[in-house]
Amino acid sequence: MKIISLFNNKGGVGKSTLGYHLGYALNEMGHKTLFIDLDPQCNLTICSIEEEALHKIWDEEDSFIEDYEKALQKNPKINETPRSIHFLLKPTEEGVSDLSSIPPAIKLDENLYLIPGRLSLHKYENKLAERWNGAYQGDNLAIRTITNIRNICEQYSEQYDFEYVIIDTSPSLGILNKTIISTVDGFFIPAQPDMFSLYGIRNIGNSLELWQKEFETIYSLISEDKRNKFPKKFVQFLGFTIYNAKKYSSGKNEYNLADAHDFYLKKIPDIIEDYIKQCNRSHLSDYMLHQPIGGSSVIHTHNTFPSVAQALKCPMWKVPDKYDSLSKEYKKILKENSFEVNTGSYGKYRHTKQNYMDFAKSLLERVATLEKMPISIT
Repeated sequence: MKIISLFNNKGGVGKSTLGYHLGYALNEMGHKTLFIDLDPQCNLTICSIEEEALHKIWDEEDSFIEDYEKALQKNPKINETPRSIHFLLKPTEEGVSDLSSIPPAIKLDENLYLIPGRLSLHKYENKLAERWNGAYQGDNLAIRTITNIRNICEQYSEQYDFEYVIIDTSPSLGILNKTIISTVDGFFIPAQPDMFSLYGIRNIGNSLELWQKEFETIYSLISEDKRNKFPKKFVQFLGFTIYNAKKYSSGKNEYNLADAHDFYLKKIPDIIEDYIKQCNRSHLSDYMLHQPIGGSSVIHTHNTFPSVAQALKCPMWKVPDKYDSLSKEYKKILKENSFEVNTGSYGKYRHTKQNYMDFAKSLLERVATLEKMPISIT
């Protein structure tokens, strides 16, 4: 099992949309995959399930988020149905025992499942901040709080045989993302070819260096048993991809981008080399370091296609080809959002599948290089 996160210090780059379609591509390839939405904005969750179903989950959990132990006494069978990630983190947040069994994840497709997000996740982030210093003293609850997200990934993978866990994150460099990124196996950066993405990569690189020093200090101060609760290797960078850029068919550059976009694209590898340390990318070949994941497969914008797919809760290549084939509910959704589905555009919708399959294969080639790295325990 490998835990992969999408991360960018800049919002609005299409991170959740890319993660969503990556998961469905892995599903099509037969890889059993779990989404975990750790972005408090819950965009990945909203792409995946109907809002009514999400509100039902949240409503059932409200009393648990307020007072977990009291609510559990009234409803001890709460974990028999799917729960949000904050619910799963709540026992650790309150310092009480975990549930004896984990709730089922939401099945989205043959090999794809979801643990939905929740807007209240900031409460867990507050506990991380409160308990962080305790990790330097080897405090059990502090270490449990820091490692709990990875522990949940491992629990679900062990019980349900997931090959990949994909974690969506917010653009923040706060303590929640410090914990997530530092305890997953690998992360990659979806970026737009602009100045802001260059600064975002710089910020990530600088933060990653500081985070690694903090974790190495913690490791040097705690016992081997407690060290084993953390991953054996610090997180590794898997690369970058340009996403949702406008295509210029008359472009004179490799990826048919506007000259200004091509200018920034060519700067990204140099920024990565300068700001993401060699120890966090030594597994990548020079080619992997300098080329976007999947080449040009997902670089260019799909215009309104993602919005239509989101409204219908499906990947772009599964948007129906005819309006008449839609259910009454989906016709209403399209009408309310002024979206159109027609046979003429369906070919373009379908063609997106191969693009995301190519992207997923390229990413998995990079994930495979993690196995060739020596284990490093400070």
